[in-house]
Amino acid sequence: MHSLHADKEVAESELSDIQETLKVKQAGWSLFKANKNVRRAVFLGVLLQFMQQFTGLNIIMYYSPKILSLAGFSTTQDQMIGTVINGLVFVLATFIAVDMVDKSGRKPALKIGFAVMALSMFILGGCLYALSQGSTAGWIPYASAAMCTLCIAGFAMSAGPVVWVLCSEIQPLKSRDFGIACSTMTNWISCAIIGATFLSLVDNLGSSMTFWLYGLMNVIFIVLTIYFVPETKNVSLENIEKNLMDGKKLRNIGC
Repeated sequence: MHSLHADKEVAESELSDIQETLKVKQAGWSLFKANKNVRRAVFLGVLLQFMQQFTGLNIIMYYSPKILSLAGFSTTQDQMIGTVINGLVFVLATFIAVDMVDKSGRKPALKIGFAVMALSMFILGGCLYALSQGSTAGWIPYASAAMCTLCIAGFAMSAGPVVWVLCSEIQPLKSRDFGIACSTMTNWISCAIIGATFLSLVDNLGSSMTFWLYGLMNVIFIVLTIYFVPETKNVSLENIEKNLMDGKKLRNIGC
């Protein structure tokens, strides 16, 4: 703690608070049933994880070779190279989030990320539509691959890490285990739905319409972020919990 604070008394006080926090017994389920404000926090955590998964990012990660094939990259080697590049971009773009979250805040990071993903999904859908109409322009496959990479970057710098940060910050101390468990369960259920439905959507709606649908979802998530997601930068967990329990609107519990 001394390495984080120049003032020894502040460091000792914060350490004491952490030690007291660790003694608090969890009562998540009973609090969820009894307190509407706890339910609001749990539902916000669930919403955040739903938003994270339904950006459509995982379909690009899971089905990258398939998408690159739809975009015109016919050889397995080209598809594998594209997949490796996508993975590298994911790792590198995460470092942007490390810097952005503490400097610009959680909400700006989410809004920028959703906007980047929406734009890339719409353009990718347009590229695939052009190909489906018989276009032979040589730049379209490369533009499609670039949009996949841009979408991954948008996710890695925003919704990927930021949603997990928010889910841990918004839950009251005594029900944090329950709240995080609910949001994590939502993450995996949504992930399974996304993975299981992508190929069916492509078969029934077409590849272009499928990506336009995910682009629209990202636009909706910008609106949901504005109206429901709080800004928690530089706000203590104790203040967030107090504002929540006082009944403030969810978007204001970080004020």
